Amino acid sequence: MDTFTKETISLLALIATLLPLFSFAGILLVPGSRDRGSFFSILNIATSLVISVVVFLNVWNKQPVHEQFDWFIIGDWRFKIGILINNLSALMLLLISFIATLVHVYSTKYMEGDPYIFRYWAYLGLFCFSMFGLVITDNLLMLYMFWELVGFSSYLLIGFWFTRESAVQANKKAFIMNRLGDLGFLIGIMIIFSQFQTLDINLLFGDGGFFKRSLVQGDVWYFSSTNMPAVWLTVAGLAFFFGASAKSAQFPLHTWLPDAMEGPTSVSSLIHAATMVAAGVFLIARIYPVFNPTVLTVIAVVGGATAFMAATIALTQNDIKRILAYSTISQLGFMMLAMGVGAVAPAIFHLVTHAFFKCLLFLAAGAVIHEMHHLKDKKGLDFDHQDIRNMGGLRKFMPITFISMLLASLALIGLPFTSGYLSKDAILIQSFEWGEAMGGWAKIVPYTALLASWMTAFYVARLIFKVFFGELRINSLFNQTFSLHEAPVAMKSVLVVLAIFCLFPLFSLNPLHASHAWIVEGLPYLSSIPAIDTYHIIVPAVVSVAAIILIAVAYKWYGKNGKAPDFSNTGLFRFSQNQWYLDKLYKTAIVNGVLGLARSSFSFDKTVVDGIVNSSGRIAMILAVIVEWFDRKVVDGLVNGVASLSKTIGNFVRHFQTGRLQHYLLFMILILLTFFVIKYFSQAI
Repeated sequence: MDTFTKETISLLALIATLLPLFSFAGILLVPGSRDRGSFFSILNIATSLVISVVVFLNVWNKQPVHEQFDWFIIGDWRFKIGILINNLSALMLLLISFIATLVHVYSTKYMEGDPYIFRYWAYLGLFCFSMFGLVITDNLLMLYMFWELVGFSSYLLIGFWFTRESAVQANKKAFIMNRLGDLGFLIGIMIIFSQFQTLDINLLFGDGGFFKRSLVQGDVWYFSSTNMPAVWLTVAGLAFFFGASAKSAQFPLHTWLPDAMEGPTSVSSLIHAATMVAAGVFLIARIYPVFNPTVLTVIAVVGGATAFMAATIALTQNDIKRILAYSTISQLGFMMLAMGVGAVAPAIFHLVTHAFFKCLLFLAAGAVIHEMHHLKDKKGLDFDHQDIRNMGGLRKFMPITFISMLLASLALIGLPFTSGYLSKDAILIQSFEWGEAMGGWAKIVPYTALLASWMTAFYVARLIFKVFFGELRINSLFNQTFSLHEAPVAMKSVLVVLAIFCLFPLFSLNPLHASHAWIVEGLPYLSSIPAIDTYHIIVPAVVSVAAIILIAVAYKWYGKNGKAPDFSNTGLFRFSQNQWYLDKLYKTAIVNGVLGLARSSFSFDKTVVDGIVNSSGRIAMILAVIVEWFDRKVVDGLVNGVASLSKTIGNFVRHFQTGRLQHYLLFMILILLTFFVIKYFSQAI
């Protein structure tokens, strides 16, 4: 803390976190602010960026900042919340604010003219607030709350164009699949709290924290005076990984991410670069000590399999955003593989480099889509403006977009002198060292990642050549000659800035080795796997040489005057193009099953439950009619009859009370006469 105190740094981080929330609340609640939504949003996120730079400079490679206060008290137990900023969270805070600021600037032109743009700015503010809160909070409960808020805000942004049925279905799919993962996250939190009675991240996972002081002996997991079966440590690790898998789109919970392309491209760039999908990788790094060797092996296997699977699917896709979406899934698989093999620092390094070149790829794709859509509307044409088969030759019309996207593509492939080369090769090298140390079947895992890396070179080259080389294909489609122009200045300037971050100098002075990268040096996660010098030479060489060969093949097939072989009738092609049939499998086995159960439940409810209820109602009505008749005819009749008889008798008796003496004497004579007559006749009988 050379410049600021810990309290000041915590306050600054809190202000940086709250500023996007002010954008959200102000735009939606303050009258008259909707028309100035872009100004408020950019001002607040840019201020957050400046503050994040200050926080980063005062925390990186210095003493971490941890400030707490009591939230609530139950008996003698105090639940504390606070801010924890170490190298990892300071780096993420800076990365998110920087990428988000560029996306905000880009959006001023990309989203221009949208009738609901004020909601777009508001939702972006909520999204950024959620991610800021997630990376600086110091306990698992608050992290879970921000985790859920990230999911909710992404739901709003993915379904921003809610008039499209595809967008509505996409945001529901993303929301539901992430809720499945969140259930695992919650289970992990409950297990940790049961064992340690705290959710403080620093106490649990910091140097000398509770996890370092707990131990497993036999089948029991001990900590202080508490213990539980050791299997719960594995269950907790798997539960947390399940939550991270959903957020970071790992197999089998990855299918929501390609559909999330229904949102604006600027949103896609933010989700794929530094926010939502990065949250899963960040979580793994934040709580890394919770993962035992069994769970780490599972993470490595799933990461390697995901990288391979997504790369095979990207080979045959034609939607430019969908290709990039599967590329993101594949690269996230590399990050998870790195976490599993103990390469935590290279994983975070790749998260950072990937954030820049993937954001650039999406924003460049957005520029292409923007211009193709503008041409489509201006000329009244009917074609898919996101299909790369309708593009071609765009480097002549959009040179800045072409150069920017080319640099990002080279970084994604991982060719030398790019940032992607440093981070991806570091992961591949350590995965091979891990495979060698584990032996047996584990050696397959790094080879799947190697194949994924080679396929990345091919499908990225295919995208570049089909979009920017050759001739504009819609010319032949409509027998006309069309021309496009470069994207607006606000969009171009963002592309240029991001392109700079695709090169190595900003991350390491050594362009060929990641160990000298300042990010790797600042994240002291050391692997226990012994280094094998041979891999440090062979792996980068093999990856780079094979990538260049595959790029040459892609140019021959898809470049100028190229003719690609037709594989469309092969089973492997259809398997890839249909995304391994996983969506169809889920629809058949899960969605249709759930819908069938829902329909059966509805039918049972309508026929049986409602039938019983309605029959009971009819029986009750019949009984009510009978009771009403009995009450009216019998009970009321008896009561009314007694009353009527009493009234009649009263009326009859009342006539005898005339108040005249002669009448009373006459009545007495008649009564006596009647008495004597009755007595006489009774004696005679």
